[in-house]
Parts: sequence; structure tokens; C-alpha cells
Amino acid sequence: MSPQTFQSPDSPSFDENEVRTLYRQMLEHWNKRNADHIAALFAADSHLVGFDGSSINGRAEIASTMGQIFADHLTATYVGKIRAVRALTPEVSILRAVAGMVPPGQSDLNPAVNTVQTLVAAKRDGKWQIELFQNTPAQFHGRPDLVQQLTEELRQLL
Repeated sequence: MSPQTFQSPDSPSFDENEVRTLYRQMLEHWNKRNADHIAALFAADSHLVGFDGSSINGRAEIASTMGQIFADHLTATYVGKIRAVRALTPEVSILRAVAGMVPPGQSDLNPAVNTVQTLVAAKRDGKWQIELFQNTPAQFHGRPDLVQQLTEELRQLL
């Protein structure tokens, strides 16, 4: 393991920046409703766990499922904040983030759909790709103060 790969969050390595960019691109492509561009960020044999718990396997199924979502629904806009990126090896990283969604035609977040996101990325043939993305509802059952706290934190990004 090279020291450059494992730098502090205050001075990310080049690879860490690439993983951060991968996440940001995924949200940007969602917000532009571009299923093919989302899918292109994923490895061919990747896995995605959707907000509702649905399981989507592989780049082709991700493109198809996202395309169907965009065709059938007016989707909300994601606002995301990266909490941490941690290298497991020089070629494998975990990114943790939180995100909120602004419903179509509105200007504020809907706290009911805040989410905690985990992305596992791997560098294959010199290119970072998403291997696993999990989108978990941030319900904080019985702790409405945590829902409010996360919503306020995400509102700072609007």
C-alpha cells in the first residue's frame, strides 16, 4: 500500500478524488434522468440496491431499470454530501454519503426520503467503476431529531 493512497480526508489522493467524482457523476446523471450514463459508471457485473430495497444486477439491468423509472416517474433531484472515502486497497474504495431529494416543482428537501448511501468502487484496467451502490432510507425510527438534523445539514447544499 502506497502512502499516497491512504491520505487524510483533508488532502485526498488522486484516486480518492476519482471515487468522489464517480459518486457526483452518478447523482448528476440521475438529476439529468440519463439511465445510460448512470449505468456506464457501473461495472458490468455490479449490483445496486435501490431505495425501496429492490436488487438490480449488472450494468444492462441498471440501464433498463433506470430507463423505466425515468419513463414512468417524474423523479426528484438528488442533493448529496460525501461523508468519507476509505481505501481498502489501492484498487478498492468505499464511499459513504448522505443525500436528500427535492421533489419536482419544489425548492426544498422532502425529509421522508433522506438516504444514507454506500458506494464500493474498484479500479479495473485503470478506470474506477461502481461495484456496489446501496441507497438506504434514513428513517431514524423513533428519532425525529436525527431526521431534522440530517435535513438541515443537506439544506446547506441547496
